[in-house]
Amino acid sequence: MQFKLDIGKTLRSGERVFQLRARFESASHRVVVFGASGAGKSQMMKAVAGLMTPDQGRIELAGRVLFDSGAGIDLPPQQRQVAYLFQDYALFPHLNVRQNIGFGLQRGWFNPAARVDGEQIRYWMEAFELDHVAHQYPHQLSGGQRQRVALARALAPQPAALLLDEPFAALDAGLRGRMRAELDALQRRLDIPMLMITHDPEDARAFGDHVLRMENGSIARIEESVA
Repeated sequence: MQFKLDIGKTLRSGERVFQLRARFESASHRVVVFGASGAGKSQMMKAVAGLMTPDQGRIELAGRVLFDSGAGIDLPPQQRQVAYLFQDYALFPHLNVRQNIGFGLQRGWFNPAARVDGEQIRYWMEAFELDHVAHQYPHQLSGGQRQRVALARALAPQPAALLLDEPFAALDAGLRGRMRAELDALQRRLDIPMLMITHDPEDARAFGDHVLRMENGSIARIEESVA
């Protein structure tokens, strides 16, 4: 898998101006962008997912051009074949576990070409050991269960890459280690390319085959190790 990104975006909020000037290239299946809050990591990730349009630049994933300002290419999110796991998981509170997972297989934002398939839903519920909570709602689940549901929903359409925005930030300290181990095993088993952003050095140590440090909107340097 090849990640190539070279983008620029000027963001304004009142009198504050933030310059996003992110550039990197990686052939790794596990890329971690590490940096403090406010460094621009989430804006960069939104650009990859198609949730934010850069002012200029190019984004390429596995040879597919997702965005190229010069060529007038800007694929909508549903055509980018990426799964975005939000920091707060963004589960639908009015849908139970089974329905949340099934949403990723419906015609719509995630995968317009797919249809809901009961066998596929059952597969992902079994893969994440969610059968026993299939009819429960997000507010009835533990933090770890909510993360599993969000991952299952994101992976059900079989995306080309998984984008993770601070995936363990919403979990208590005691649960983070176990969920890191679960995600590590899952990613290796599925062999799905992964781009993670985090401010936690433990995440970078656990998943960073290729670690990049982001500061003030730019990829500052490659980290050989994260202390």
